[in-house]
Amino acid sequence: MNSYRWTLLASSVGTPVLYLFAMGVGLATLVDRTAAGAFGGVGYLAFLAPALLASATIMTAATEFTYPVMDGFKWRRVYYGPHASPLSTDQIVNGHIIAITARLTATTIIYFLIVAAFGASPSAAGAAAIPVAVLSGLAFGLPLMAYSAGVEEDKGQFALVMRFVVTPMFLFSGTFFPLDTLPVFLRWIGWISPLWHGTELGRALTYGYDVPAWLAVVHVLFLLVLAVIGWRRARTVYARRLGR
Repeated sequence: MNSYRWTLLASSVGTPVLYLFAMGVGLATLVDRTAAGAFGGVGYLAFLAPALLASATIMTAATEFTYPVMDGFKWRRVYYGPHASPLSTDQIVNGHIIAITARLTATTIIYFLIVAAFGASPSAAGAAAIPVAVLSGLAFGLPLMAYSAGVEEDKGQFALVMRFVVTPMFLFSGTFFPLDTLPVFLRWIGWISPLWHGTELGRALTYGYDVPAWLAVVHVLFLLVLAVIGWRRARTVYARRLGR
């Protein structure tokens, strides 16, 4: 990863920071002037920042758990060398996940420091939004990893995932405005989206957004269940393609 560190930094931190400036700083001046109090007693920047934090990890996970996974099986076949050693398929899966988790954590920490520098995390518990954002990335990325491991020919499947899964999730998961302001027929996108669950928890932690205790438990369980299901499915698909 060190060989393309600047690309990583630009894509995983630079792009969300541009969103932070454009939406959280630029647009926020207009929103706060015309809709003061519409976001639970905080400014639009504080409302938006936790969503962008979770979005950054999910978009990074979407990148790292697609083409690099297929690359391990097809193009450079980088999984087959380790698999010829005493390493098991489970260890190869876990190693890949650990490496990407480390990247997600580093990206999220950097992004949170930027958010905090803008005063968008007034709560002392705000730093707890970092592991929540990482969990959100894994909740989306691990099922995607399992899917990617089963793709044998690139026919544009990953581009479709980005356009018809990641983009709608980003737009309709309460990222830029409360989910309950959407029409009912669109709210289900947020309900099943790891981004919405992670964002709601992040807002509760960064500025004290009112989330009932039972709903906070539901958010955490939803993210954990998705991550565990994806991890277990990935192990099964890797074992099928590589052999035990």
